[in-house]
Amino acid sequence: MGVSAMVCLANGSEETEAVTVIDLLVRAGVDVTVAGVGAKDTQEIVCSRGVRLLADAPLAQVAGRAFDAIVLPGGVKGAEALRDSATLIDCLRRAHRAGALVAAICAAPALVLVHHRLFPEAGMTGFPALKDRIPAARWREQRVVYDKQANLLTSQGPGTAMEFALHIIARLLGNDKAAEVAAQLVLPAGMEDFAT
Repeated sequence: MGVSAMVCLANGSEETEAVTVIDLLVRAGVDVTVAGVGAKDTQEIVCSRGVRLLADAPLAQVAGRAFDAIVLPGGVKGAEALRDSATLIDCLRRAHRAGALVAAICAAPALVLVHHRLFPEAGMTGFPALKDRIPAARWREQRVVYDKQANLLTSQGPGTAMEFALHIIARLLGNDKAAEVAAQLVLPAGMEDFAT
């Protein structure tokens, strides 16, 4: 069986982060399921800038599946909707206990993970304007942060989405696969360092 990831989207999710992660994971051969999260677990998502994306399934239909990774894009309104989904929080707790990678970017680390006291010891980063919502002892001033003990990957925002996605690939499939995908994208030198 191949490597799988669930990318969770809600109305207000940041489209650059969502689409970048989905695209790069698919390029790497990851089986991606886009789950719609919301009051009605709708499949059509209206993102933070009005871009409409279609989820593969409502979260309720895929919540019982095991994934190798769960990815949470940012966007304040989207992250608040993710935060308010008891089903998603249960999925994150189960995934963490099972050793799956949890990856959150932009507003999601502060508004979802810290809010629910998930990964209470893990170092992380997030959207700089929300830095005050992450305990100072845990904040890392880096574009992408991987906490090995927690198996948690966090990143800062739309401008770091490509690095974030490549780091997810490196954690799931190894550095060589991440470098292979990076080579297709004409990235600046240095973005192929996934070891941190």
